[in-house]
Amino acid sequence: MSRSGTDPELRQQAEEADGPAATFRASEHQHIRYNPLQDEWVLVSAHRMKRPWQGQVEPQLLKTVPRHDPLNPLCPGATRANGEVNPYYEGTFLFHNDFPALQPDAPDPGPSDHPLFRAEAARGVCKVMCFHPWSDVTLPLMSVPEIRAVVDAWASVTEELGAQYPWVQIFENKGAMMGCSNPHPHCQVWASSFLPDIAQREERTQQAYQSQHGEPLLLEYGRQELLRKERLVLTSEHWLVLVPFWAVWPFQTLLLPRRHVRRLPELTSAERDDLASIMKKLLTKYDNLFETSFPYSMGWHGEPLQTNYRCLRHHAAERLRALPEIHYSLGPKDLEAAAIS
Repeated sequence: MSRSGTDPELRQQAEEADGPAATFRASEHQHIRYNPLQDEWVLVSAHRMKRPWQGQVEPQLLKTVPRHDPLNPLCPGATRANGEVNPYYEGTFLFHNDFPALQPDAPDPGPSDHPLFRAEAARGVCKVMCFHPWSDVTLPLMSVPEIRAVVDAWASVTEELGAQYPWVQIFENKGAMMGCSNPHPHCQVWASSFLPDIAQREERTQQAYQSQHGEPLLLEYGRQELLRKERLVLTSEHWLVLVPFWAVWPFQTLLLPRRHVRRLPELTSAERDDLASIMKKLLTKYDNLFETSFPYSMGWHGEPLQTNYRCLRHHAAERLRALPEIHYSLGPKDLEAAAIS
């Protein structure tokens, strides 16, 4: 026999179920958020952070990276796979990838015999850029002037390859977890004869937004985040670092210029100095998060300029903001030397 009409507790539950909906709280209720750059919706289920298991804990890495290894093909003076010997470089070092994903003279696959088996030509150039001659000095451990030299090298190669190809992608995969096979601090530069799908969607969505609202999407987004102050991680005279509203990774950040800049070569000298400074602070916070050389994937997107540090969403901005801007590995002598440099 049903007790729904006589049991007060069951009756109360039924009344609550039929009553008005609870007040929405982003930290408690699942919802979907719109990513205007990719024209897609992402699921946010922040309440799942309360589940007991928080993910696998990796053991502390005891192996240290040697400052110079003559057998490491990215080190100064080392011999690479193609037999070429690296110069004894003292700053950045740019060279053609010995195992490129894109080559400039690849043949055209020709017409397809069926619409489900389409293929088109893909040509391009792949380069590798070493940030520093020492293998144990990653970007957060470099000085601001050294990082500024990297920014200048990024701008230069973007301008050079951008004169020949419609898309130039600079990206860094740091750490074995992110697929990096060599610990020496470096990034890759791919220039291609085609626009990747992500770039095409970003181009389409940003053009549509500017046509409808009369201003660049990311410029307005940056202004809105400055007003709301919920997801800001770092701010400077020329740059913003924030956790995007549509983030899908726990510590994902977006680095935005405060003015409308389309490509890296368009940055002024002051903006490049400021970029080097805020990058050092951000990447130091990442390392300080777990007191290890933090793995991430980073990529610069031009037209307009943006970068994503995608690492390993809800309280990420707060956690990153609270972290110190001095690297956890630096002792008193290191701090004194850093201050002098």
